[in-house]
Amino acid sequence: MIEPQAPAPPGSAQSWDGPGGPGGDAGSALRLPVRQGTGRFLVLAGVFVCAACGLVYELELVALATYLMGDSVAQTSVVLSVMVFAMGIGSLAAKRLRRHAAAGFGAVEAALALVGGCSAMALYAVFAWTGDWGGVWASGPRALLVAFSLATGLLIGAEVPLLMELIQRIRRQDAGGAVADLSAADYVGALVGGLAFPFLLLPLLGQLTGALITGAVNAVVGGALVLGLFRQDLTRRARRLLVTANVCVLAVLASAAVLVDDFERAARHAMYGSDVRVALRTDVQEVLLTGGRDGRPLNLFLDGRLRVSGRDELRYHEALVHPAMHGPHARVLVLGGGDGLAVREVLRHTGARRVDVVEIDAGVVRLARRDPALSALNAHALDDPRVRVTTADAFDWLRGAPRAAYDVVVSDLPHPGITASTKLYSQEFYGLARRVLAPGGRLVVHGGAVATRPRDFWTVDSTLRAAGLRTAAYRVSGRRAGFAAGPDRGATATAHVHRDWGFVLAARNVPEPRLDPAGPRPRTLTDASLAADVRAAERTRVTGLPPSTLVHPRYTG
Repeated sequence: MIEPQAPAPPGSAQSWDGPGGPGGDAGSALRLPVRQGTGRFLVLAGVFVCAACGLVYELELVALATYLMGDSVAQTSVVLSVMVFAMGIGSLAAKRLRRHAAAGFGAVEAALALVGGCSAMALYAVFAWTGDWGGVWASGPRALLVAFSLATGLLIGAEVPLLMELIQRIRRQDAGGAVADLSAADYVGALVGGLAFPFLLLPLLGQLTGALITGAVNAVVGGALVLGLFRQDLTRRARRLLVTANVCVLAVLASAAVLVDDFERAARHAMYGSDVRVALRTDVQEVLLTGGRDGRPLNLFLDGRLRVSGRDELRYHEALVHPAMHGPHARVLVLGGGDGLAVREVLRHTGARRVDVVEIDAGVVRLARRDPALSALNAHALDDPRVRVTTADAFDWLRGAPRAAYDVVVSDLPHPGITASTKLYSQEFYGLARRVLAPGGRLVVHGGAVATRPRDFWTVDSTLRAAGLRTAAYRVSGRRAGFAAGPDRGATATAHVHRDWGFVLAARNVPEPRLDPAGPRPRTLTDASLAADVRAAERTRVTGLPPSTLVHPRYTG
């Protein structure tokens, strides 16, 4: 424990220094360039800024890992648990630096600025040029994610013990009071950083530039605090080294910020090929189009996942829509489907008088209407006078939807294993969908890939049954091995892609997947092939699976 000493006269620039001083002698004096009160304020302001930067690094790792790998719950758990563990180790390790607290804090902040600022770009680069997140956690880019989480946590954990030592050198204070002051500044800074990331940095600067600027702020504040306030606590050599380190860190971050646009273009080309035609960030997700001109097939990617392949989307969308249209179909609800392709198939049935589309991303709808290639592919379906598009979350929208309002509900939503989509495959969601079905109405659900995710697919079936619906499942194979369209395609453009799609047709009475004899003839489906698809799905049935609910999701990531 630090030995007490008579306090300095009020307003004096002389501070108290204990065994952690530069010479380690109790009672040695530390001269400050400002008054004690101002010095304490500056230290607490530094704590505030460093805490905000630390939380931005943390959220950046979580957001990027979720974007690249999906399953936000798993990525958040991994990043946070590793970082919290590493913070404890960093706090213990910082005890060895207490005798040189100023130099140690300066070095820690320079290292943290470099590691945290460059983490997003490094992870994105490894992902783009290797394209493989599979395997165990100890291999490939996943190991890099853990390494960055570990390094960032170690450095953040080392901050508070060193700051505690520095603030006590300015003015002696009981340990409880010092911890309270530092904790208050730390927590308020974390609040500001946590709010700034989603509402300021991410929408205005993006993930890469936001992390780089955060690192620059971190380096400037950490270096200025040590070199300006605790300059006398450093040897001349330590000052030179710290200045050199911060200049180098800022040079690296600035160079990366200047080159970030070129880097992003090169990374996109590495992941998607050289035919990237549209790349934009909406309020919801990253949207990217490739091909669609000079005879090349159009591909639509949402957050790195292949949503539409012009080579085989017809087979997917015909299988999704046409079996559900056998029966009354004047009023149709499409959940998702902002690309307009499911709506295109619905409108081929002349009996469809009204089609409501509920899509969460207005940017996708604008693209489906305005992009020449995508609007040509969907036959300008979203501009048909029978179609009304609502921008909303499907779950929230269904809660206020009128009862018995639709003859057909088409659920064209992302794979249930993507954490953000699990609520759209829950018993509660299907209960809401059942409520909007008219007597004799049908609900069709894309349930994922049967061959590679049979438990997920049959969990969709058991969940629909738990919601009070009768079901019939069918399975359609993709025409191109290793490259398939539909919401269950592989995690990214470079990942393994599922080769089939599974669908579940549900109704209050036992449904029978058949084509409408009075409707249009699908180009890829017949009644005979659909009957074979039903038998193929039934052979994969997994029995005894419990339903998935909001509080107990059953799907894998």
